[in-house]
Amino acid sequence: MELDKTFWEERYKSQSTGWDVGTISEPLKVYIDSLPDRSISILIPGAGNGYEAEYLHNKGFKNVDVIDIAAPPLKNLKSRVPDFPEENLFQTDFFEWSKTYDLILEQTFFCALNPALRPAYAKKMSQLLNSKGKLSGVLFDFPLTETGPPFGGSKEEYLTYFQPYFEIKKLEKCYNSILPRVGNELFIIFEKP
Repeated sequence: MELDKTFWEERYKSQSTGWDVGTISEPLKVYIDSLPDRSISILIPGAGNGYEAEYLHNKGFKNVDVIDIAAPPLKNLKSRVPDFPEENLFQTDFFEWSKTYDLILEQTFFCALNPALRPAYAKKMSQLLNSKGKLSGVLFDFPLTETGPPFGGSKEEYLTYFQPYFEIKKLEKCYNSILPRVGNELFIIFEKP
């Protein structure tokens, strides 16, 4: 299965978007609410319909870039939030991106990638963060299978990818997952040295 632009655009066109909960996830909402500095630069890669970007925008964060490989979710975000800056929406491949940020939010992007790309994802995240920048968000915590997306994984597996590049500030079970994901999510805060 090629998890490319065509694959994802077809998923949106056929409304096969079971990962989309229709709002910001509670773990990310609580995390965003704890951020004191609204001027920080933030990237949301593989943002899908961009509920996190919408929430940040409504909370006064103005330096937020959104990337997705597919066009439909970016259009969906723009139609829901007409004043979200067009110049901050990018239809592109995450692995070709080069701007750096203070914070990158992870929400169902990692689990949507081919698991073979996980080492490259960790390295790329490090490259896209400023010194002391953070990769924060949610990773799934259930056995990795051949079928997906979503693809699962474990705390032990994730450490092998991220420890070479980050100080692991937090990697623990989410206490505030939505009901269908209870027990299957890990909240992460990884800081680039």
